[in-house]
Amino acid sequence: MVIDKIENLAKYVALNPLFQQVVDFIAQTDLAKHEAGKVELAGKDLFANFTVAKGKAKEVARLETHNVMLDIQIPISCPETMGYTPRADLPEQPYNAEKDITFYEGLAEQYITVYPGEFAIFFPQDGHAPCVSDQPEIQKVIFKVKN
Repeated sequence: MVIDKIENLAKYVALNPLFQQVVDFIAQTDLAKHEAGKVELAGKDLFANFTVAKGKAKEVARLETHNVMLDIQIPISCPETMGYTPRADLPEQPYNAEKDITFYEGLAEQYITVYPGEFAIFFPQDGHAPCVSDQPEIQKVIFKVKN
């Protein structure tokens, strides 16, 4: 897991060959004014999901992991708290290959608040529970990047 300011995202391009396209897209796009929906940047290997998610209590937000894709999550409208538990500490659960997701029950081991102007990267080894907020809606973008 990585949390940092958006202006530092370019420092992480060595972690994945598709990260440079994310950096370039962010530099050319007003994220706050972008309409909801999916934007393909490199087909199924890299796309952005602009969404308005419902804020949830910690007890409702489900931990998840992905095997194929990693997430770069960027809250736009308000701070978003995200739960984190290393995948190695999570019990084995069924994997949905079609949606590239495994869900887990229970609370995360720790919670980190990510503010507008920051991002969080969750790799396949990072269990994460997004959308924890007392706000009813969270405008955000999630870049799905092939690992």
